[in-house]
Amino acid sequence: MNHGFDLNTVADAQALVLIAEDEPEIVDILRAYLAREGFRSAWAADGRAALEMHLSLKPDLLLLDVQMPRVDGWQVLSEVRARGQTPVIMVTAHDQDIDKLMALRIGADDYVVKPFNPAEVAARVRAVLRRTRHVEQDRREVLRVAPLEIDLEAFRATVVSSDAARHILTLTLTEFRLLAHLARAPRRVFSRAELIAACLPEGEVLERTVDSHISKLRRKLEDVGVEGMPASLRGVGYRLEELS
Repeated sequence: MNHGFDLNTVADAQALVLIAEDEPEIVDILRAYLAREGFRSAWAADGRAALEMHLSLKPDLLLLDVQMPRVDGWQVLSEVRARGQTPVIMVTAHDQDIDKLMALRIGADDYVVKPFNPAEVAARVRAVLRRTRHVEQDRREVLRVAPLEIDLEAFRATVVSSDAARHILTLTLTEFRLLAHLARAPRRVFSRAELIAACLPEGEVLERTVDSHISKLRRKLEDVGVEGMPASLRGVGYRLEELS
């Protein structure tokens, strides 16, 4: 039965958008347009405040300006991505491909260029929230990066071959943690330090320990016919790119 409202709209109305922007006039305009669309909002006037408020408020989305005092937007984005998967829309002052490419490489979900139409920004906020909400629902259950299926609740990783045969991998807890962490952001390159912080937090670990775990994980994947996962970028780190 249709009760006259859209469940997606109701969910959006509960979303909190953290605006990281050092120009109060822009913030006032954005907050007005976001409120008109039913969003709640909070304001961080510099990058350090944005990181602190991201931890304390746990916003549903971060609207992040690149040119921020104290800590710039690139550093904020990198730290937010190290913490998790909060959706981020970057705001750049220049319509330059290098800024767009950097935003997407570090892990932004979208970007807008100043001067912008605030109504378009609000629409992009809604679009990103809906898209990432569906991804997050899938992530809570099973991560899928072909040919892998990673069940986070059952701690089970399965390789699904082209003929639909299923091979369950026998992984250690650390190997599973590494695989799941890489699968949460396919194509993103994780440094060894990031992987240590996320997957081996119990004590002091050398970076070459990560290499050892990844090597063992790779051999187990090769044993069931999966080559080149996780991929290694010399001097940078590892990524788990979907195989075609």
